[in-house]
Amino acid sequence: MMLRIAVGAACTWLILITAPLAVVSGEESTKAESVSSETDPYAWLEDVEGEQALDWVRARNALSQAKLESDPSFEQLRDDLLAIFDSNERIPFVRKRGDFYYNFWRDEKNERGVWRRTTLDEYKKEEPQWEVLLDLDELAKAENENWVWSGAQLLRPDYTRCLLSMSRGGADADVTREFDLTTRKFVEDGFNRPEAKGGMSWIDIDHVFISTDFGPGSLTSSGYPRIAKLWTRGVKLEEAKVVYEGALTDLSISASHDNTPGYERNFVRRAIAFYNNEIYLLKEDGSLAQIEAPNSAGKGVHRDYLTLELRDAWTVGDKTYAAGSLIVANFDDFMAGKREFTVLFEPNDRSALSGYSFTKDYLLLNVLEDVASKLLVMKAEADGSWTKTPLVGAPTLGKVSVSPVDPDESNDYFMTSTDYLTPTTLYMGEVGKEPEVLKSMPEFFDATGLKVTQHFATSKDGTQIPYFMLYRDEMKYDGGNPTLLYGYGGFEVSLQPGYRATVGRAWSTQGGVYVVANIRGGGEYGPRWHQAALKEKRLKAYEDFAAVAQDLIDRKVTSTEHLGIQGGSNGGLLVGNMVALYPDLFKAAVCQVPLLDMKRYSHLLAGASWMAEYGNPDVPEEWEFIRTYSPYHNVKADVDYPTVFFTTSTRDDRVHPGHARKMFAKMEAWGKDVLYYENIEGGHGGAANNRQSAFMTAMAFTFLKQQLFPPAKE
Repeated sequence: MMLRIAVGAACTWLILITAPLAVVSGEESTKAESVSSETDPYAWLEDVEGEQALDWVRARNALSQAKLESDPSFEQLRDDLLAIFDSNERIPFVRKRGDFYYNFWRDEKNERGVWRRTTLDEYKKEEPQWEVLLDLDELAKAENENWVWSGAQLLRPDYTRCLLSMSRGGADADVTREFDLTTRKFVEDGFNRPEAKGGMSWIDIDHVFISTDFGPGSLTSSGYPRIAKLWTRGVKLEEAKVVYEGALTDLSISASHDNTPGYERNFVRRAIAFYNNEIYLLKEDGSLAQIEAPNSAGKGVHRDYLTLELRDAWTVGDKTYAAGSLIVANFDDFMAGKREFTVLFEPNDRSALSGYSFTKDYLLLNVLEDVASKLLVMKAEADGSWTKTPLVGAPTLGKVSVSPVDPDESNDYFMTSTDYLTPTTLYMGEVGKEPEVLKSMPEFFDATGLKVTQHFATSKDGTQIPYFMLYRDEMKYDGGNPTLLYGYGGFEVSLQPGYRATVGRAWSTQGGVYVVANIRGGGEYGPRWHQAALKEKRLKAYEDFAAVAQDLIDRKVTSTEHLGIQGGSNGGLLVGNMVALYPDLFKAAVCQVPLLDMKRYSHLLAGASWMAEYGNPDVPEEWEFIRTYSPYHNVKADVDYPTVFFTTSTRDDRVHPGHARKMFAKMEAWGKDVLYYENIEGGHGGAANNRQSAFMTAMAFTFLKQQLFPPAKE
């Protein structure tokens, strides 16, 4: 097992963290009271589950449903999308634990899903026999709760107990319960973490690490755990032993156990902010020894090795290691004070490290070159050097990912490959040998006549911005093609080319052009690409997106009248800014689970955790630049804007639904052409099950079709 201690989790909306939404901490409540109708006439919409606010939501939902569900193509599209989400031909991806391969699965018969397992021999069959461990629909019915699966952590070496997590309605706040795989029941008087943001992880059968809401003062200003404890079976939770206590201003605190045989270690992670963390080795006597590497570096420990993924250049002695590099050292030597590193990867202008993982004897590198994956194998030699070779049989185009099957036992790996037109294929291989195909996704849409090309637009400052375009080969360059431009541009997240079954069915096969922009703020070219759009440089991301839009218009792929945009979460902030700052470029916009009020964002739910990305609006000099990309403050009554469809979720406890509510209300009051739909549950992904996903997706694409396609001839 490799303990990968990342810099910070990105807030992707698909993806793809306290109490119920109606309950806030005292700190958050105080902040909320500082906003009144005098300073913000729509502040009352921040009352997430207030009856007045929900009545307002239901009324807007009804208007949007009437407009979109009445479209002649809506019902068929929704049903087709649900068939994709529910299809039993999808790949049941698995994780190996002991002798079994585990999978969580939703389909038409299992709306909330089943947790199940099988053997490798069975898994290789076209229709494996599965052993169901937990039926979430049955549990939800028995407990009268809308449980949504969050995950399960099994205890080695026997793998007969697990810590199983579920949320109500898809929220980040969840519960964790101890579950017995032998009896298929929750353990009576077992470990049980009440609903909150946080987590719990095994040390051994009688001990766990837990970070959660321990009561007043135990959460950070971001709403995450401030305290990590060691909890012993039979001891009351409030009497669990504190192993680390962070500051109120930290992002979160957690502790974890590395259970690699022969290398068992305990660690404490103090996340001060995104891209700013301290990692400590927790010794048997309870003392802490810090891994004294840059706070911005991603840190990983695997057996003898310490890996550092550098986000900033680091000078050690007379040697400087470049930002974006991956370096490795002997962990024990490093903790003893030695600073001897080997460079495993160093980026150039076209490449970046996408990820890495260990098998028993090798390190697998995933490198992006102009947003295309390249897989490499590295091996440590007896003299301390590392050799590098291509992974045998790895595809060289599209999006490819690789992960070890069981890094403590073998050099086997799972590999997936896909692109916009090629359904995902799952391989299993052993390093040094040709991999075998295990499963392939079916074609969910007819790709005949479709093609994908990569292009580069020139941004305002001369930077070349890559983008992918999916379109019909016989497309006419006459400016009349309905085109959907998608982007994200934040938190070092890379948008790689992968099969988009819903886009294919709902858009490409209907004659629409689909474009994905790899703008700055993302991770397509490593930390430098991300850092180019941080805080006061945020407008660079929006300039990039505008450049791609203008390039599509200049090349006569489309025109303003037929160009729409879409994005969620940070991508919703992107869309909001494109609407506010570049209203003449687009006809329509889908703005999903967005951030929009950047004056208030750090006071709402998890918002404070993103100040490393955007800045602190409570600091006057920082608000000066944040204001320039706060859509809520930049829209104006006397400007004509694209038609906007705002969507969010009441149960989103990450990005506050008040952002979308207030932006819509302001524009609605001015008589702008806007629509609104809020799913009453669904969490940050916007949907809690396949049926809701199909409905929300059909709503978005029906809206886009109505806005961008020429009217049907009678």
